[in-house]
Amino acid sequence: MSIMSHDVGALLLQTVPFARTLGITFDSVGDGQAVSRLPDRPDLHNHVAGPHAGALFTLAESASGAAMLSVLGDQLERAVPLATSATIEYRKLAKGEVHAEARLLATRDEVVARLDAGERPVFDVAVDIKNADGALVSTLTVTWTLRPNT
Repeated sequence: MSIMSHDVGALLLQTVPFARTLGITFDSVGDGQAVSRLPDRPDLHNHVAGPHAGALFTLAESASGAAMLSVLGDQLERAVPLATSATIEYRKLAKGEVHAEARLLATRDEVVARLDAGERPVFDVAVDIKNADGALVSTLTVTWTLRPNT
């Protein structure tokens, strides 16, 4: 199965209803990278009028999944992608609309070779979350695995 890169964001939003609930959209997805956006809505705010930490996490985790699927989506027939851990650093108060820029830190060849060898590959996706003015507000690393279907 081959997934066209422009369909990856739509696939992710279809399979992850919570991301749709938050109003997350995708600007671009492809070549192990993805850019997603979280709207500035009062119902997503925290006590200091910025996006809630949970909303920021979901934005970044969604972008990481899209970045991963953009190069490994054709492996879905034989493996299930699962996030196994994540580390987030909140560096600055986020304000207004924010966007996440995700990039896969492994190569497709590395991940597929492990699957081909009967292993369960583990790899990271790094994500930067930025305000509309481009200021870095949070960083996130999501560790993914592809669990082979049995």
